[in-house]
Amino acid sequence: MAQPQKCAAVVVGAGPAGLAVVGNLLEKQLGGKIAWVDPLFQGGRINQRYREVPSNTKVCYFQAYATAVQPFRTVIENTRIPNPFTTMAKLDQNKTCHLHHAIDVVRALTDGITKMERVLPCRGVVTAANLAEKTATWTVRIRLQDSQDEVEVLTPRLVVCTGSSPTEVSISIPGHHIERLDLDLVLKPSDLVSHLPRDKPLTVAVVGASHSAILALLNLVDLARTSHPELRIKWFTRHSLRYAEFMDGWILRDNTGLKGSAADFARQQLEDDKLPHSEAGRFITKVYCGDNQEQAQYERHLPSCSYLVQAVGFTRDPLPELSINGSSLEPEFDPVSGGFRDSNGRVVRGLYGAGIAFPERVVDPYGNVEHAVGFFKFMNFVKRVCPQWVS
Repeated sequence: MAQPQKCAAVVVGAGPAGLAVVGNLLEKQLGGKIAWVDPLFQGGRINQRYREVPSNTKVCYFQAYATAVQPFRTVIENTRIPNPFTTMAKLDQNKTCHLHHAIDVVRALTDGITKMERVLPCRGVVTAANLAEKTATWTVRIRLQDSQDEVEVLTPRLVVCTGSSPTEVSISIPGHHIERLDLDLVLKPSDLVSHLPRDKPLTVAVVGASHSAILALLNLVDLARTSHPELRIKWFTRHSLRYAEFMDGWILRDNTGLKGSAADFARQQLEDDKLPHSEAGRFITKVYCGDNQEQAQYERHLPSCSYLVQAVGFTRDPLPELSINGSSLEPEFDPVSGGFRDSNGRVVRGLYGAGIAFPERVVDPYGNVEHAVGFFKFMNFVKRVCPQWVS
Protein backbone atom coordinates (compact mmCIF):
# COMPACT_ATOMS: atom_id res chain seq x y z
CA MET A 1 0.00 0.00 0.00
CA ALA A 2 1.30 3.45 -0.93
CA GLN A 3 2.09 6.11 1.65
CA PRO A 4 -1.10 7.73 3.02
CA GLN A 5 -2.05 11.05 1.48
CA LYS A 6 -3.08 13.94 3.71
CA CYS A 7 -6.30 15.76 2.83
CA ALA A 8 -8.31 18.52 4.48
CA ALA A 9 -11.45 16.36 4.33
CA VAL A 10 -12.80 13.08 3.00
CA VAL A 11 -16.37 13.12 1.69
CA VAL A 12 -18.05 9.77 1.05
CA GLY A 13 -20.85 9.70 -1.52
CA ALA A 14 -21.57 11.72 -4.65
CA GLY A 15 -25.31 12.12 -4.49
CA PRO A 16 -26.91 15.55 -4.00
CA ALA A 17 -25.81 15.74 -0.35
CA GLY A 18 -22.21 14.66 -0.97
CA LEU A 19 -21.98 17.21 -3.76
CA ALA A 20 -23.39 19.91 -1.47
CA VAL A 21 -20.79 19.06 1.18
CA VAL A 22 -17.90 19.25 -1.29
CA GLY A 23 -19.19 22.56 -2.66
CA ASN A 24 -19.42 24.07 0.82
CA LEU A 25 -16.01 22.78 1.89
CA LEU A 26 -14.45 24.23 -1.26
CA GLU A 27 -16.09 27.56 -0.53
CA LYS A 28 -14.53 27.56 2.95
CA GLN A 29 -11.05 27.54 1.37
CA LEU A 30 -9.65 24.74 3.52
CA GLY A 31 -5.92 24.23 3.32
CA GLY A 32 -5.31 21.04 1.35
CA LYS A 33 -7.35 18.89 -0.98
CA ILE A 34 -10.76 17.35 -0.45
CA ALA A 35 -10.81 13.62 -1.18
CA TRP A 36 -14.19 12.72 -2.65
CA VAL A 37 -15.05 9.01 -2.74
CA ASP A 38 -17.74 7.36 -4.86
CA PRO A 39 -17.87 4.31 -7.14
CA LEU A 40 -19.35 6.20 -10.11
CA PHE A 41 -19.62 9.99 -9.61
CA GLN A 42 -22.92 9.96 -11.47
CA GLY A 43 -25.35 11.37 -8.93
CA GLY A 44 -25.76 8.43 -6.55
CA ARG A 45 -28.76 6.13 -6.15
CA ILE A 46 -31.15 8.87 -7.14
CA ASN A 47 -29.68 8.83 -10.65
CA GLN A 48 -29.58 5.05 -10.87
CA ARG A 49 -33.09 4.48 -9.53
CA TYR A 50 -35.30 7.56 -9.57
CA ARG A 51 -34.82 9.47 -12.81
CA GLU A 52 -38.42 8.77 -13.83
CA VAL A 53 -39.94 9.89 -10.53
CA PRO A 54 -41.95 13.13 -10.51
CA SER A 55 -40.47 15.27 -7.77
CA ASN A 56 -42.39 17.00 -5.01
CA THR A 57 -40.11 20.05 -5.21
CA LYS A 58 -40.60 23.23 -7.22
CA VAL A 59 -38.01 23.87 -9.92
CA CYS A 60 -36.93 27.12 -8.25
CA TYR A 61 -35.58 25.14 -5.29
CA PHE A 62 -33.48 22.93 -7.54
CA GLN A 63 -32.17 26.14 -9.09
CA ALA A 64 -31.39 27.52 -5.64
CA TYR A 65 -29.46 24.35 -4.82
CA ALA A 66 -27.43 24.61 -8.02
CA THR A 67 -26.38 28.21 -7.37
CA ALA A 68 -25.98 28.08 -3.58
CA VAL A 69 -22.17 28.12 -3.44
CA GLN A 70 -19.50 29.83 -5.52
CA PRO A 71 -17.84 26.61 -6.78
CA PHE A 72 -21.18 25.55 -8.28
CA ARG A 73 -21.63 28.93 -9.92
CA THR A 74 -18.13 28.65 -11.36
CA VAL A 75 -19.00 25.30 -12.93
CA ILE A 76 -22.20 26.71 -14.41
CA GLU A 77 -20.37 29.71 -15.88
CA ASN A 78 -17.80 27.42 -17.53
CA THR A 79 -20.17 24.81 -18.96
CA ARG A 80 -20.97 25.00 -22.65
CA ILE A 81 -24.52 25.93 -23.62
CA PRO A 82 -26.96 24.18 -23.96
CA ASN A 83 -26.58 22.19 -20.77
CA PRO A 84 -28.70 20.88 -17.88
CA PHE A 85 -28.57 24.30 -16.21
CA THR A 86 -30.08 26.08 -19.20
CA THR A 87 -32.67 23.31 -19.55
CA MET A 88 -33.69 23.74 -15.91
CA ALA A 89 -33.87 27.51 -16.31
CA LYS A 90 -36.47 27.12 -19.09
CA LEU A 91 -38.85 25.10 -16.91
CA ASP A 92 -41.71 26.72 -15.01
CA GLN A 93 -39.97 27.70 -11.78
CA ASN A 94 -43.13 27.45 -9.68
CA LYS A 95 -44.02 23.93 -10.75
CA THR A 96 -42.48 20.56 -9.99
CA CYS A 97 -40.54 18.53 -12.54
CA HIS A 98 -39.34 14.99 -13.09
CA LEU A 99 -36.24 14.21 -11.08
CA HIS A 100 -34.12 13.58 -14.17
CA HIS A 101 -33.89 17.35 -14.71
CA ALA A 102 -32.46 17.89 -11.22
CA ILE A 103 -30.26 14.81 -11.44
CA ASP A 104 -28.72 15.99 -14.70
CA VAL A 105 -27.83 19.25 -12.95
CA VAL A 106 -26.16 17.27 -10.15
CA ARG A 107 -24.20 15.22 -12.67
CA ALA A 108 -23.04 18.31 -14.54
CA LEU A 109 -21.97 19.99 -11.31
CA THR A 110 -20.19 16.81 -10.24
CA ASP A 111 -18.33 16.65 -13.53
CA GLY A 112 -17.10 20.21 -13.05
CA ILE A 113 -16.25 19.87 -9.35
CA THR A 114 -14.19 16.69 -9.83
CA LYS A 115 -11.98 18.57 -12.29
CA MET A 116 -11.11 21.29 -9.76
CA GLU A 117 -7.54 21.37 -8.53
CA ARG A 118 -8.48 21.17 -4.85
CA VAL A 119 -10.59 18.03 -5.31
CA LEU A 120 -9.12 14.52 -5.31
CA PRO A 121 -11.78 12.24 -6.82
CA CYS A 122 -11.36 8.62 -5.70
CA ARG A 123 -13.46 6.21 -7.74
CA GLY A 124 -14.08 3.46 -5.21
CA VAL A 125 -15.52 2.73 -1.78
CA VAL A 126 -14.43 3.47 1.77
CA THR A 127 -13.95 0.15 3.52
CA ALA A 128 -12.83 1.38 6.95
CA ALA A 129 -11.90 4.49 8.89
CA ASN A 130 -10.16 4.80 12.25
CA LEU A 131 -9.87 7.91 14.41
CA ALA A 132 -6.63 8.34 16.35
CA GLU A 133 -7.87 10.52 19.19
CA LYS A 134 -4.41 11.67 20.21
CA THR A 135 -3.84 13.40 16.86
CA ALA A 136 -7.54 13.91 15.96
CA THR A 137 -6.78 12.25 12.63
CA TRP A 138 -8.90 9.82 10.66
CA THR A 139 -7.15 7.14 8.62
CA VAL A 140 -9.58 6.38 5.81
CA ARG A 141 -9.06 3.22 3.76
CA ILE A 142 -10.37 3.34 0.18
CA ARG A 143 -10.66 0.40 -2.21
CA LEU A 144 -10.27 1.77 -5.73
CA GLN A 145 -12.87 0.67 -8.24
CA ASP A 146 -10.66 -0.04 -11.24
CA SER A 147 -7.56 -1.64 -9.74
CA GLN A 148 -9.06 -2.98 -6.48
CA ASP A 149 -5.95 -1.57 -4.81
CA GLU A 150 -6.38 0.03 -1.40
CA VAL A 151 -5.12 3.49 -0.51
CA GLU A 152 -5.22 5.43 2.74
CA VAL A 153 -6.01 9.07 3.32
CA LEU A 154 -5.27 10.95 6.54
CA THR A 155 -7.74 13.69 7.40
CA PRO A 156 -9.20 15.64 10.33
CA ARG A 157 -12.70 15.50 8.77
CA LEU A 158 -14.71 12.56 7.48
CA VAL A 159 -18.17 13.33 6.08
CA VAL A 160 -20.49 10.42 5.26
CA CYS A 161 -23.28 10.97 2.73
CA THR A 162 -23.86 7.29 2.16
CA GLY A 163 -27.55 7.24 1.31
CA SER A 164 -30.54 5.08 2.11
CA SER A 165 -32.58 2.36 0.46
CA PRO A 166 -36.28 1.44 0.69
CA THR A 167 -37.26 -0.20 3.97
CA GLU A 168 -38.60 -3.73 3.91
CA VAL A 169 -40.56 -4.90 6.94
CA SER A 170 -41.05 -8.59 7.57
CA ILE A 171 -44.60 -9.69 6.75
CA SER A 172 -45.27 -13.34 7.49
CA ILE A 173 -48.34 -15.17 6.20
CA PRO A 174 -48.36 -18.82 7.34
CA GLY A 175 -48.29 -21.20 4.41
CA HIS A 176 -48.02 -18.48 1.78
CA HIS A 177 -45.04 -17.06 -0.08
CA ILE A 178 -45.45 -13.79 -1.92
CA GLU A 179 -42.87 -12.41 -4.32
CA ARG A 180 -41.40 -9.07 -3.32
CA LEU A 181 -41.25 -6.19 -5.76
CA ASP A 182 -38.45 -3.70 -5.11
CA LEU A 183 -39.91 -0.23 -4.60
CA ASP A 184 -37.15 1.15 -6.82
CA LEU A 185 -38.44 -1.04 -9.65
CA VAL A 186 -42.05 0.06 -9.18
CA LEU A 187 -40.93 3.70 -9.31
CA LYS A 188 -39.27 3.12 -12.68
CA PRO A 189 -42.09 2.50 -15.18
CA SER A 190 -39.76 1.72 -18.09
CA ASP A 191 -38.48 -1.36 -16.20
CA LEU A 192 -41.71 -2.24 -14.42
CA VAL A 193 -43.63 -2.70 -17.67
CA SER A 194 -41.42 -5.61 -18.74
CA HIS A 195 -41.04 -7.14 -15.28
CA LEU A 196 -44.70 -7.96 -14.70
CA PRO A 197 -46.34 -10.62 -16.91
CA ARG A 198 -48.99 -9.28 -19.26
CA ASP A 199 -50.74 -12.53 -20.20
CA LYS A 200 -52.28 -13.62 -16.90
CA PRO A 201 -54.25 -12.16 -13.99
CA LEU A 202 -52.08 -10.78 -11.20
CA THR A 203 -52.60 -8.70 -8.09
CA VAL A 204 -49.96 -6.42 -6.60
CA ALA A 205 -50.17 -5.51 -2.92
CA VAL A 206 -48.96 -1.99 -2.13
CA VAL A 207 -48.26 -1.19 1.53
CA GLY A 208 -48.10 2.44 2.63
CA ALA A 209 -49.54 5.90 2.03
CA SER A 210 -46.32 7.87 1.57
CA HIS A 211 -45.32 9.92 -1.48
CA SER A 212 -43.57 6.81 -2.82
CA ALA A 213 -46.62 4.63 -2.16
CA ILE A 214 -48.90 6.96 -4.10
CA LEU A 215 -46.45 7.05 -7.01
CA ALA A 216 -46.31 3.25 -6.93
CA LEU A 217 -50.12 3.15 -7.15
CA LEU A 218 -50.05 5.67 -10.01
CA ASN A 219 -47.52 3.63 -11.99
CA LEU A 220 -49.42 0.39 -11.44
CA VAL A 221 -52.73 1.98 -12.44
CA ASP A 222 -51.08 3.28 -15.62
CA LEU A 223 -50.03 -0.29 -16.45
CA ALA A 224 -53.48 -1.69 -15.66
CA ARG A 225 -55.22 0.71 -18.01
CA THR A 226 -52.71 0.22 -20.85
CA SER A 227 -50.37 -2.75 -21.22
CA HIS A 228 -51.54 -4.98 -18.33
CA PRO A 229 -55.35 -5.12 -18.43
CA GLU A 230 -55.50 -8.06 -15.99
CA LEU A 231 -53.47 -6.27 -13.31
CA ARG A 232 -55.24 -5.44 -10.06
CA ILE A 233 -53.95 -3.70 -6.93
CA LYS A 234 -54.65 -4.10 -3.23
CA TRP A 235 -53.65 -1.00 -1.30
CA PHE A 236 -52.91 -1.52 2.40
CA THR A 237 -52.92 1.68 4.45
CA ARG A 238 -53.19 2.47 8.15
CA HIS A 239 -54.32 6.08 7.90
CA SER A 240 -56.00 8.64 5.69
CA LEU A 241 -54.05 10.52 3.04
CA ARG A 242 -51.95 13.39 4.36
CA TYR A 243 -51.05 16.42 2.31
CA ALA A 244 -48.52 19.19 2.65
CA GLU A 245 -50.38 22.42 3.45
CA PHE A 246 -49.04 25.86 2.61
CA MET A 247 -49.40 28.06 5.68
CA ASP A 248 -48.34 31.66 6.29
CA GLY A 249 -44.67 31.50 5.33
CA TRP A 250 -44.18 27.80 6.06
CA ILE A 251 -45.45 24.37 5.03
CA LEU A 252 -47.30 22.01 7.34
CA ARG A 253 -46.12 18.41 6.76
CA ASP A 254 -43.43 19.77 4.46
CA ASN A 255 -41.43 16.53 4.58
CA THR A 256 -44.17 13.96 5.12
CA GLY A 257 -47.23 15.24 3.26
CA LEU A 258 -48.13 14.61 -0.36
CA LYS A 259 -47.16 17.25 -2.92
CA GLY A 260 -47.06 17.69 -6.67
CA SER A 261 -48.46 15.05 -9.01
CA ALA A 262 -48.74 12.50 -6.20
CA ALA A 263 -51.01 14.86 -4.28
CA ASP A 264 -53.06 15.63 -7.40
CA PHE A 265 -53.58 11.92 -8.14
CA ALA A 266 -54.48 11.20 -4.52
CA ARG A 267 -56.99 14.05 -4.23
CA GLN A 268 -58.65 13.32 -7.55
CA GLN A 269 -58.77 9.53 -7.44
CA LEU A 270 -57.81 7.94 -4.11
CA GLU A 271 -59.80 9.75 -1.43
CA ASP A 272 -62.58 7.60 0.05
CA ASP A 273 -65.30 9.61 -1.69
CA LYS A 274 -63.47 9.48 -5.04
CA LEU A 275 -61.96 5.99 -5.26
CA PRO A 276 -65.18 4.02 -5.92
CA HIS A 277 -65.97 6.19 -8.96
CA SER A 278 -62.49 7.04 -10.27
CA GLU A 279 -60.46 5.38 -13.00
CA ALA A 280 -57.99 4.20 -10.34
CA GLY A 281 -60.91 2.62 -8.50
CA ARG A 282 -61.41 0.22 -11.41
CA PHE A 283 -58.14 -1.45 -10.42
CA ILE A 284 -57.51 -0.62 -6.74
CA THR A 285 -59.08 -2.24 -3.70
CA LYS A 286 -58.30 -0.29 -0.54
CA VAL A 287 -57.62 -2.36 2.58
CA TYR A 288 -57.74 -0.41 5.84
CA CYS A 289 -55.13 -1.61 8.33
CA GLY A 290 -55.57 0.85 11.20
CA ASP A 291 -56.83 0.06 14.69
CA ASN A 292 -54.36 -2.83 15.03
CA GLN A 293 -55.93 -4.71 12.11
CA GLU A 294 -52.72 -4.93 10.10
CA GLN A 295 -51.78 -8.59 10.60
CA ALA A 296 -55.38 -9.76 10.29
CA GLN A 297 -55.82 -7.85 7.04
CA TYR A 298 -52.56 -9.23 5.66
CA GLU A 299 -53.66 -12.77 6.48
CA ARG A 300 -57.04 -12.15 4.86
CA HIS A 301 -55.89 -10.40 1.68
CA LEU A 302 -52.25 -11.21 0.87
CA PRO A 303 -52.84 -14.87 -0.11
CA SER A 304 -54.70 -13.59 -3.18
CA CYS A 305 -51.78 -11.34 -4.19
CA SER A 306 -49.02 -12.24 -6.63
CA TYR A 307 -46.55 -9.54 -5.59
CA LEU A 308 -45.87 -7.26 -2.62
CA VAL A 309 -44.24 -3.82 -2.65
CA GLN A 310 -43.66 -1.83 0.52
CA ALA A 311 -43.41 1.95 0.54
CA VAL A 312 -42.90 2.51 4.25
CA GLY A 313 -39.80 4.67 4.38
CA PHE A 314 -36.07 4.41 3.83
CA THR A 315 -33.30 2.78 5.87
CA ARG A 316 -29.71 4.01 6.01
CA ASP A 317 -27.28 2.07 3.88
CA PRO A 318 -24.43 0.51 5.89
CA LEU A 319 -21.54 2.72 6.90
CA PRO A 320 -17.93 1.68 6.40
CA GLU A 321 -16.31 -0.06 9.36
CA LEU A 322 -15.60 2.76 11.82
CA SER A 323 -13.36 2.70 14.88
CA ILE A 324 -11.68 4.94 17.45
CA ASN A 325 -8.16 3.99 18.52
CA GLY A 326 -8.82 0.59 16.97
CA SER A 327 -12.03 -0.07 18.94
CA SER A 328 -15.24 -0.51 16.99
CA LEU A 329 -17.52 2.54 16.76
CA GLU A 330 -21.31 2.49 16.33
CA PRO A 331 -21.97 6.22 16.00
CA GLU A 332 -25.23 7.99 16.81
CA PHE A 333 -26.08 10.87 14.49
CA ASP A 334 -26.88 14.31 15.88
CA PRO A 335 -29.49 15.77 13.48
CA VAL A 336 -28.92 19.29 14.78
CA SER A 337 -25.14 19.64 14.41
CA GLY A 338 -24.58 17.06 11.70
CA GLY A 339 -22.03 15.38 13.94
CA PHE A 340 -21.95 12.04 15.74
CA ARG A 341 -21.65 10.73 19.29
CA ASP A 342 -20.29 7.44 20.55
CA SER A 343 -22.19 4.95 22.72
CA ASN A 344 -21.23 6.96 25.82
CA GLY A 345 -22.65 10.18 24.40
CA ARG A 346 -19.26 11.73 23.67
CA VAL A 347 -18.82 13.76 20.49
CA VAL A 348 -16.82 11.88 17.86
CA ARG A 349 -14.26 14.37 16.60
CA GLY A 350 -14.22 15.09 12.90
CA LEU A 351 -17.09 12.77 11.89
CA TYR A 352 -20.10 14.33 10.16
CA GLY A 353 -23.06 13.29 8.04
CA ALA A 354 -25.66 14.69 5.65
CA GLY A 355 -28.25 13.60 3.11
CA ILE A 356 -31.17 11.20 3.23
CA ALA A 357 -29.29 8.92 5.63
CA PHE A 358 -28.39 11.79 7.96
CA PRO A 359 -30.94 14.59 7.53
CA GLU A 360 -31.54 17.66 9.63
CA ARG A 361 -34.18 17.49 12.35
CA VAL A 362 -36.68 20.33 11.97
CA VAL A 363 -39.60 21.48 14.11
CA ASP A 364 -42.49 23.41 12.57
CA PRO A 365 -44.46 26.21 14.31
CA TYR A 366 -46.99 23.64 15.55
CA GLY A 367 -44.23 21.60 17.20
CA ASN A 368 -44.26 18.75 14.68
CA VAL A 369 -40.85 17.10 14.28
CA GLU A 370 -39.71 15.99 10.81
CA HIS A 371 -36.50 15.20 8.99
CA ALA A 372 -35.69 17.58 6.14
CA VAL A 373 -35.13 15.59 2.95
CA GLY A 374 -34.56 17.21 -0.44
CA PHE A 375 -31.76 18.73 -2.51
CA PHE A 376 -32.20 22.29 -1.26
CA LYS A 377 -32.86 21.13 2.30
CA PHE A 378 -29.60 19.19 2.28
CA MET A 379 -27.85 22.32 1.01
CA ASN A 380 -29.37 24.55 3.69
CA PHE A 381 -28.40 22.10 6.41
CA VAL A 382 -24.81 21.82 5.20
CA LYS A 383 -24.48 25.59 4.82
CA ARG A 384 -25.63 26.01 8.42
CA VAL A 385 -23.37 23.39 10.01
CA CYS A 386 -20.31 23.52 7.75
CA PRO A 387 -18.76 26.51 9.57
CA GLN A 388 -18.69 24.40 12.75
CA TRP A 389 -17.19 21.45 10.87
CA VAL A 390 -14.24 23.51 9.63
CA SER A 391 -13.63 25.68 12.71
